[in-house]
Amino acid sequence: MNLLARVKSQTVDNHDNNWERPGPTKDELRRDVIGVVIFALVSAFALELTRGFGMLEEDNHPVWVQHGVLALMIVPLVLRRKYPVLVMLVMSALFIGLSLLSPLVSLQLSYQVAYFASLYSAIAWARDRRMLWLGIVVVVAAMTLWLILALTVANTFDGVLAQSDDNPDFVGGILDPLASVALYNFLVNFAYFGGAILAGMTSWRNALQRTQLAEQAAKITRQADELARRAVVEERLRIARELHDVVAHHVSVIGVQAGAARRVIDKRPEVAVESLRTIEQASRQAVTDMRNLLGVLRSESTDLGDTGDGGRRPEPGLDDLEGLARQHRELGLTVKFGTVEDIPGALATVSAPLALSLFRTAQESLTNVQRHSTAGAAVMTLRTGLVGDQRWVELETVDNGMPRAKSEPGSGFGLQGIRERVALHRGTAEIGPRSEGGWRVRARFLVH
Repeated sequence: MNLLARVKSQTVDNHDNNWERPGPTKDELRRDVIGVVIFALVSAFALELTRGFGMLEEDNHPVWVQHGVLALMIVPLVLRRKYPVLVMLVMSALFIGLSLLSPLVSLQLSYQVAYFASLYSAIAWARDRRMLWLGIVVVVAAMTLWLILALTVANTFDGVLAQSDDNPDFVGGILDPLASVALYNFLVNFAYFGGAILAGMTSWRNALQRTQLAEQAAKITRQADELARRAVVEERLRIARELHDVVAHHVSVIGVQAGAARRVIDKRPEVAVESLRTIEQASRQAVTDMRNLLGVLRSESTDLGDTGDGGRRPEPGLDDLEGLARQHRELGLTVKFGTVEDIPGALATVSAPLALSLFRTAQESLTNVQRHSTAGAAVMTLRTGLVGDQRWVELETVDNGMPRAKSEPGSGFGLQGIRERVALHRGTAEIGPRSEGGWRVRARFLVH
């Protein structure tokens, strides 16, 4: 048996030992009362039927006593599920005492059924299992003693011998009369007691399994709710990353160009016009990218490509990195971009989601250089290789500048977005100042 199976087995065993069956509900108690009343009336009618064919002829007790004995044996069943062990002990004492008082009434089927119903109920409903099995031992011992006394002290053996001696046609069986009657009584009582115990254990086990299934269903529901909550949180984070990456870059371009236009609008209006043209293009591109993103969020399809109606275009990927570098060159930042492949064409195997994450990482890195650094140049390198059987792809952006003293502090969401993208692909990120000066953003992704 493996470790998981052993742990599961121990858990189930501990649950079995510690579990207490919930007590009966009010509806169940009401049904018990109704059922006992009906059973008592049917039993009284059956008693009268047996009187009709002479079964109680040798019983010298008044009729009301006979009915009273039978009723006393049935009435405690009203509480058989509320106080199961106590009812079993009380009815065991009643069974012996009333049988000695009226042996013929004790032979009634309903009398026997009532007693074994109490035994069944005790095993099926007892909450304290240790007290239950102690009570079972006491009952079995008492019943065994009662059976021995019934066969000996009550002259049952003598009656059997007299019947066999008085009947000249008596043939007998494989055993002598004494052994036969003793073994027969043992088998009958073993069947009754064993059947009641097995039925009670089956009922208790079924109740336990229903409880376990209900607990598992509740646990599955809680887990499903938690998974749904996490999915919502992760989707919100993804949307936040996309919005930041789409908007921050273009807003940064607009801010830089607006500042440049403000400074030269009087002396060099042609340069200001060019800056305003760049602002116009950047704002339009920002709106287009926003529409593309919202279109993806509204669509039930996971296809991010062009639909053919001109409303959307493919998400950016590795082929767009050179264009991204060119955009920042036009903004005054000298960007050198290069690729390093261990084998030719290795970068072509990068999936579209991973390529999008690489592009967004490059976009955020260059935007931060433009907004928060004094650097006039940056080097962006895209590499790929193998570690064992696992392929990786890495994007590194470095600059030689210092943080701008007058720049507005960033929110940190961009760098956090880079780390989250890297974590989604089980990669690593290195973001921070370089020992020789400047800033480095290096993100290594695992290629799936």
